Amino acid sequence: MAVVVDIDVLLAARKMSVGEFATAVGITPANVAVLKNGRAKAVRFSTLDAICRVLGCQPGDILRWVPDPE
Repeated sequence: MAVVVDIDVLLAARKMSVGEFATAVGITPANVAVLKNGRAKAVRFSTLDAICRVLGCQPGDILRWVPDPE
């Protein structure tokens, strides 16, 4: 099971840099990279709320589940 974080797609669509996004959300650029690269083990609801607020989106626009190959 893999949960994919599509922040990079939304940032590109909004022409927002990682630095601007990190500052607006209140996380470090390194933590944005962890989310973008699929290395995050968890996301706090408060962080998810801030991400959705900044990007003007729903959690389902950011997170998607991809089944493991059989």
